[in-house]
Amino acid sequence: MPSKFVHLHVHSHYSLLNALPQIPDLVAETKKYDMPALALTDNGNLYGAIEFYKKCKDKGIKPIIGIDAYVAVRTRNDKQAGVDNRRTRLILLAKNLAGYKNLLKLVTTSHLEGFYYKPRIDKELIHTHAEGLICILPSFSAQTSQFLKASDTKAAAELIEEYKTLYGAENVFLEITHHPEIEGHMELMEKIKDLAKGTSTPLVAAHDVYYLHPEDKKARDTLVSIQNGGDFSEKREWGDNNEDFSFTSPEQMQKYFKTMPEAIENTIKIAEMCNLDLELGKWVFPDYKVESGLSYNDELKRLVYEGIPKRGLEQTPEILTRIEYELNIIFTKGYAPYFLVVSDLLRFAHENGILTTIRGSVAGSMVTYLAGITNVNPLVYKLP
Repeated sequence: MPSKFVHLHVHSHYSLLNALPQIPDLVAETKKYDMPALALTDNGNLYGAIEFYKKCKDKGIKPIIGIDAYVAVRTRNDKQAGVDNRRTRLILLAKNLAGYKNLLKLVTTSHLEGFYYKPRIDKELIHTHAEGLICILPSFSAQTSQFLKASDTKAAAELIEEYKTLYGAENVFLEITHHPEIEGHMELMEKIKDLAKGTSTPLVAAHDVYYLHPEDKKARDTLVSIQNGGDFSEKREWGDNNEDFSFTSPEQMQKYFKTMPEAIENTIKIAEMCNLDLELGKWVFPDYKVESGLSYNDELKRLVYEGIPKRGLEQTPEILTRIEYELNIIFTKGYAPYFLVVSDLLRFAHENGILTTIRGSVAGSMVTYLAGITNVNPLVYKLP
């Protein structure tokens, strides 16, 4: 019988210098406990998303792709020393393809524009890319702790309402975790419960997984010490040496939250809300419009044969044999739209005085020479 609990806050070794589990091991552990689904929420990246998706599908487990995002305290463009090295966190899970595409955009922009110590998103990006996502406010978010420790429940409530407006009230949850070994944590959880009640926000149980087994903790501490450049004798920021961020069993989680069964049930509810189907194993090219109305293959062939007189060549048997041999490979592999896109880019460059060059074995292609992509006649230089 499938487990009635799903881990929704899980880190793999792609959470660089912060977590240990390899993806196959996470999937195997999920299968061992007969969990119907599993989420991957690495720190600010999607490096493991496709591998995770494939491994889960192979084992009959529903993959839930997400991120444990870093949120800038101001904007992603602010990078002032001593101020913007602080950040909060937000768990975002893809409900569908639209949500997955928004995760891609968030991660990309956080690295290209928001990187300061960590890849950061900000309020503008959150507002722009909210469709198709489930939002979970993590229990270890600095912002949540700051609000509640200061008893500033009004600010916390306003933040929650803002997220509900963006994501939809049904897609916003408050995370609750069980860590009595960490000083002050259970008191903070009580405040989160009160906040959930006061804002009518559902709670969801999680464990913020960074390693598989409790005995793996020392290895993870070593990773974090390397990340922080600290001495191995130093204590970590989150507390004492008894803290546990292992892959807990469903039975453990049900025991931890026996007085809050709805927090466990909401893990299943969220898993059922997430239904992402990725079409893998096929090329995805830009939607290149062929003005002639021809197919991609016929349009490329037309361009190539028009290129013969443009290059001042004659249709000799050697040239025609070379062309047909290359085109046959290109058509068989489904690469014609790719060649058309690159040809169009190079055409624009040449018409606008932009210098272009090539590299590698493409210099040996007669098709690219005649399509205006390369400028070397491979027959003259006897290039294979």
